Amino acid sequence: MPRPGIRVLDLGSGRGATSVFLAREYGVEVVAADWWIAAEEAAAVFAEAGVGDRVEAVRAKAHALPFEAESFDAIVSVDAFEYFGTADMCLPYLVRFLRQGGQLGFATPAMTWEVRELGGIPPHIKKVVGWEAIAWHTARWWRFQWEVTELVTVTSAQLQQDGRRDWLLWARACAAHRPDDLAHRPVIDMLTADGGDFLGFALVTARKNGGM
Repeated sequence: MPRPGIRVLDLGSGRGATSVFLAREYGVEVVAADWWIAAEEAAAVFAEAGVGDRVEAVRAKAHALPFEAESFDAIVSVDAFEYFGTADMCLPYLVRFLRQGGQLGFATPAMTWEVRELGGIPPHIKKVVGWEAIAWHTARWWRFQWEVTELVTVTSAQLQQDGRRDWLLWARACAAHRPDDLAHRPVIDMLTADGGDFLGFALVTARKNGGM
């Protein structure tokens, strides 16, 4: 559980929902970094949420972060890690910014089987996300990808229980909130057609090893 006052990097923070939650619920200091959302836009969200004094918005690419080494106690990423985290050099790069014993954790769309094991992307998934689904890996893939570096100790790597169901509930809520935004309908259809066969969310956490 995060301790009040620690410094957390929210990587791929989007409009800042995770950053607001961390600041409100745990009293941590958050740096919200995202490339696609302007820092000014995110800062306005944090100010409106009453956490502007605890959350700093930064516009930055995940592979070119403007921070000093060992400047964070934790790095988190929710529904964004699939866009940059599958590169072999991503973890070695990110751990530079963690203090000794610092923690890293993410939640990302996942598959129950590797696309390579299936021999291709299932049609109902390919229809919606195309080739990008090759970045949706299993929890066991993530465990090996991180453990083999010996830079971290993986403390958990698992599929979220009822992850597909929760993803579907979220997509339906978004569609109901913004009925004119048609982007959610294909996702709802994909998740409904999947029925829990292939799709879910991977939850992975690790602790930086010493001596680096």
